Amino acid sequence: MNKRVKKAFLILSIALPFLIYCVYYYSMMIGNAPYKFSEFKSIVFQYGTDDSLVNKWDSRTGEYQYLNNHDSLVKKHLHIRNDDLLYLHRKAAELGFWNFPNREVNDSLKLKGIKSTHYFIQFNYARKSKTVMFDDGFDGDPKLKDANEQMIKVIEKVLADEENREISLK
Repeated sequence: MNKRVKKAFLILSIALPFLIYCVYYYSMMIGNAPYKFSEFKSIVFQYGTDDSLVNKWDSRTGEYQYLNNHDSLVKKHLHIRNDDLLYLHRKAAELGFWNFPNREVNDSLKLKGIKSTHYFIQFNYARKSKTVMFDDGFDGDPKLKDANEQMIKVIEKVLADEENREISLK
C-alpha cells in the first residue's frame, strides 16, 4: 500500500464515521430540544413585594398591569411583537433559564420581617413549561442571581419599549 491509499483508508474508516455520527447525534439533540420557539405559547411575568404579585403581564392575553409612582394600579392591553418574543426566548436560552431551579427564595428574610421583591417568570410551550420564582434577597449562587436579574431586566426593557412604541403611535 502506498502512502496515498493509507491516508484514504484512514479517512474513510475513522474520520467519516465520526462525522456521520456527529451529524446524527446533534440533529437528534436539536430535534428533541425541550424548549423550541416553534412550540412557544406565552410568557407570564409577575412581580411585587411579599406574596402580592400585583404587577403582571401575560403575553397570551396581552393583559398588563402595574403600580405606578402614585401607587395606583394601571391596566393596559400590551401585545408584544413576535420578534421581541423570539428575543426573550433566545435570551432565556443564552442565560440558561431552562436549568434554573424553580424556587430561588430567601425565606430567612421573611422571618426577619424584611420585605423583598418577588419575581415570577413562566415560559409556556406546547409540551412543557418552565417556571421560576425568584426573590431579590436570594443569597444562593451569585452567578445564578445575576442571570435572574439579567432576565428580569430584559423582560422589563421589552415591556417598556413596547409601551413607548404604543405611546408614540398615538
